[in-house]
Amino acid sequence: MGTGTISRDDSENFCVRVVGIVTAMRVEASCLTRVNLPFNEMVSLGEGAAIWLSGMGEKAAREGAEGLQLGGCDALISFGLAGALDSRLRPGDLVLPDSIHVGHRLPVDQDWRNRLQQLLPTHVNITNGVLAASTGVLTSADTKRELAEATGACAVDMESGAVAQVAAKAGIPFLVVRVIADPLVFSPPIPLLGAVRPDGSADPVRLMSLILRRSVTLGTLLRLGSQLRSARATLLTVVKHAGTELGTLPKQPHS
Repeated sequence: MGTGTISRDDSENFCVRVVGIVTAMRVEASCLTRVNLPFNEMVSLGEGAAIWLSGMGEKAAREGAEGLQLGGCDALISFGLAGALDSRLRPGDLVLPDSIHVGHRLPVDQDWRNRLQQLLPTHVNITNGVLAASTGVLTSADTKRELAEATGACAVDMESGAVAQVAAKAGIPFLVVRVIADPLVFSPPIPLLGAVRPDGSADPVRLMSLILRRSVTLGTLLRLGSQLRSARATLLTVVKHAGTELGTLPKQPHS
């Protein structure tokens, strides 16, 4: 696999990096490539970037990050969706955190984060601060508030902590690109989680069963769909304007 991403090291000399991007869900990965990705496998996105569709959760993301690092990537990105822990954050808001809380705080590469942030258009609402790692989906405002109080974080996801730990152990740069999909006061209902496959796609048979049993309402699904569209639009904007900061990605039509 070739190299193509240019970044600066501490001595301000240019160095070449191969960026490995961990995504949990297909809806996230589709913002980076139109390829129908295999599950749990390193896939080249062209010279200077690779992607791993890991599935949701800490264990899956750790395996993906380790696979990318062993496959030759010497910089890692956790890319995708997050939940808000701050009531001011709305679906579509971008979180480019300073650090990840995994019991302690692991910093991102600040220079890399700042370069990316400077490339983005002014209409994108960007938040820094702390991103919390969670071992499960948070399905109530109360559990989100408790995590915010315990960690000082503004947002949460289940994968970035594991990717951060792999990067720290390997001594390689790490970055998080996460967009709010669900606000503080509205989360995916617990029954819906049973209709979601490991790659984040919906199981139509189980979903229809939930609707028929009225365990999940159409109104809830429509709201979740709207939030997801807002989040995906921001991820596409990041990819469009990031230049080589996400690796040298092939040109893709945006939708």
